Amino acid sequence: MAPFLTLLPAAARANDWRPNQPMKLLVAAAPGGTTDIMARLFAAHLQARWGSTVVVDNKGGGRGTIAGAEVAHAAPDMLTLLCSNIGPQSIAYSLFRNLSYKPANFQPVSNMIRTANVLVVHPSVPVSTVPEFVAHLRRNPGKLTYGTAGVGQSPHVCGAWFNQLTRTDAAPVHYRGSAPAMLDLMSGNIQFMFDNLSTAIQQIHNGAVKALAVTSAERNPRLPELPALRETMPELAEYEMNSWFGIFAPAGVPRPALQAVNLEIKAMLETPEAKARLNEMAGAAAYGTPEEFTAFVNNEIEKWGAVVRREGVQIDAT
Repeated sequence: MAPFLTLLPAAARANDWRPNQPMKLLVAAAPGGTTDIMARLFAAHLQARWGSTVVVDNKGGGRGTIAGAEVAHAAPDMLTLLCSNIGPQSIAYSLFRNLSYKPANFQPVSNMIRTANVLVVHPSVPVSTVPEFVAHLRRNPGKLTYGTAGVGQSPHVCGAWFNQLTRTDAAPVHYRGSAPAMLDLMSGNIQFMFDNLSTAIQQIHNGAVKALAVTSAERNPRLPELPALRETMPELAEYEMNSWFGIFAPAGVPRPALQAVNLEIKAMLETPEAKARLNEMAGAAAYGTPEEFTAFVNNEIEKWGAVVRREGVQIDAT
């Protein structure tokens, strides 16, 4: 009983914390994507719950690193938060030579949503399963190309890791976002790509592209007939990739404030509105304690760092 009683004052203090002035929520992406959608859902939730202003500020430049740099060097008062994703908060550490922040500059608050990517091919590619596709790639080394949303973005590292594990050779073609890559795939200018399931599902349903597998560990309920990559071949048994979108604060924020914001993320994800939006995006709620999210982010940094290093890709932050 005593340990439980010792927890009560901390919980009470967490629930009692409220911002004493407007909050700013920086978004490491342009308006319209999943990062932006989740940021605006959370800002609206906080305003409704706390009655305080939360300003959403999109700063998608530098592949999301500009927003991250600003929050990394903000005052640790819980008034400036970051809504970011797998790119700027995990892949970036091994991708960029001159990144102006490091993991120690942040206090991860909680993840919010995880979504699978999906492997899609142009209908002219003569395959219907992942083993058939790998065999096709092996028969045509260096002849097929895959689209990405940009160097180091999740569609790129998905393709790179796929090639590494299957020992296949296909060249990436980098675009400014997934939308133009998908257009080129539908036109047959590239042969395949990994795209976020939430944005690719319409093209899959209308037959513009052919889906082979999802990148998550399990099948997705929106397309239950589609296998997970890891179940298709022994070479892909360790393959698991989820795009994820969470909240970060500057390092050193007060524990009661950290707990209060963390619990509001949990509360938001349990609302009917949030559940409906996550379902629309073929995503799953991914709440975690600050400790759980910190451990998860550190594991993602290590995992994708190994993929990027094997690929031999590094660029300058802009």
